[in-house]
Amino acid sequence: MNTTQAYIAVEGVIGVGKTTLARMFQKEIGAQLVLEVFEENPFLTDFYTDRARYAFQTQIFFLLSRYHQQRQLATIPRPLISDYMFDKDRLFAQVNLSGDELATYYSVQEALAENVPLPDLVVFLKADTATLMNRITARDRPYERNMDPQYIDSLRVAYDAFFGAYTAAPVLVIDTNEIDFVRDEADRDAIFDRIRGALGEGPRQPALPGLDHGQAPLAEPKPAPATLEGTSRRLADFQQFHRRLDDDKRFPTDLYFNFMRLQEEIGELAKAFAQRWIAQSTGGPDETLPAIREELADVLAYVLKLANYAGIDLEEAYLQKMQANEGRKWHPPAPSESDQA
Repeated sequence: MNTTQAYIAVEGVIGVGKTTLARMFQKEIGAQLVLEVFEENPFLTDFYTDRARYAFQTQIFFLLSRYHQQRQLATIPRPLISDYMFDKDRLFAQVNLSGDELATYYSVQEALAENVPLPDLVVFLKADTATLMNRITARDRPYERNMDPQYIDSLRVAYDAFFGAYTAAPVLVIDTNEIDFVRDEADRDAIFDRIRGALGEGPRQPALPGLDHGQAPLAEPKPAPATLEGTSRRLADFQQFHRRLDDDKRFPTDLYFNFMRLQEEIGELAKAFAQRWIAQSTGGPDETLPAIREELADVLAYVLKLANYAGIDLEEAYLQKMQANEGRKWHPPAPSESDQA
């Protein structure tokens, strides 16, 4: 998968900047653009004034409107970018509805969702409540002027929980609290590179000094297939492979569960290294290499999986870290008393 073939949905809480980013990346790659329509909902202004009274009407109108628009996505040429995804409608229902109204909503939404295409990548923009309120105030939409900060905070919590457990499509998480992709070109380019990386294209940045050893630059990687045969063997390929594997095998994708599994694999790796140390210390035969090789591969697999669940392009993160390390001054550790003796 790459940007020329992809359907990308940009998501996040009200005010986070999803429409702005969708418009910017649409121009960057020459994509088709589908924007959510808010102003046509006749209940929206009343809803922000009296949520309890107008929640159900507002929610059902949005559900049917979004469904009508999303059904047309299959006929729109790729690349395609939208500033929302159909599944997120449930988030607002869970916050705004309860009892029979919520049950009615679920029955309608589940029936409609079967006919809606899933995105190839969800870009989830995050921000804290204070940042969201500042951005909402700055854009000054008439129907948002009386926005309740507690309501925005409840949506923020719901979004974090929803995308923390979302597995129907790959999710790239971007924290926008400390960046300004509207005014800062470097921030904007960094986000564009992360999106490309999440789609398997890899980061577009110069080679790091001292790491290329005079070799020709790597070719742009092909989209990762369902197996690893024939890939360019880059970290982006491996991350794509694990996304497909998780989906095909229905492996649990909970971030903390897999972090604990990583700890278990590190423990097994420590045992293998301990056995090697014993063999070398006693002069006995060292037959630990196959075990070390296997445990290192298991550790890497879980690191790749955790990067996926956290929405991190691991190859890009590694290159950026090594680039920073190239410029650092390294000081040898002070000699211990035994070294000085």
